[in-house]
Amino acid sequence: MRSALDLSAPPALATLLAKRRHALFLDFDGTLVELAPTPDTIAPAPELAVRLEHLAHRLGGALALVSGRAITDIESHIGPLQLAAAGSHGSDIRRADGSPLGDGAQVLPPAMEEALRQFAAQEGLDFEQKPHGGALHYRAKPDKAEAADAFAESLAHDHGWSVQRGKCVVEIIAGGADKGSALDALMQEADFTGARPVFIGDDLTDEAGFAAAARHGGFGVLVGERDETCAHHSLATVTQVHTWLEL
Repeated sequence: MRSALDLSAPPALATLLAKRRHALFLDFDGTLVELAPTPDTIAPAPELAVRLEHLAHRLGGALALVSGRAITDIESHIGPLQLAAAGSHGSDIRRADGSPLGDGAQVLPPAMEEALRQFAAQEGLDFEQKPHGGALHYRAKPDKAEAADAFAESLAHDHGWSVQRGKCVVEIIAGGADKGSALDALMQEADFTGARPVFIGDDLTDEAGFAAAARHGGFGVLVGERDETCAHHSLATVTQVHTWLEL
């Protein structure tokens, strides 16, 4: 692990591609779009989906979005995607042609969903229902972080599920999937095989992606700062990510 303060910017994308094939795995919130007070209030750049598709074509198809959001949620903000994507923290993966890869996301049981809704209402938090589980957002009430985390941990433990922690959010998801396992699965696909993976993300959940990229001979790029990270390079802002990707 290393500090973001010790990381340099990655080599220019054109420089990397001139040497060998690379595959890009891109987080969404905080990486391609600025974080917002609520998940529905983000403001993606115009024609972001089209720009990403052009980049995917340049990479021979070796580009995937890897997000905690559901794939359909991302599309509701930027339009249909004609590229590979892993939503729901890697538990829902699809190829660029839309065909599924794996079994898909597991829906949160009604009793767990109701418990999360009641806790959110009681504590004044935002509950987000997801195809793969449920999330408690406390960006507007950061003092509730410890309570939200403890409640989610207890609920997940009681039902045999898992907890994912991010920036001002804690999520309950089915065990076994993360962004690293999504990268592992996609690297077996024809468009990605033999390419050097680069994973770009800003959140704690992206650390699994950074580690997986390193296992496949690539590297991670942290967006922003963190005390400790598996990433080898960093970019300070979403704007810098867009510039590096030449979007």
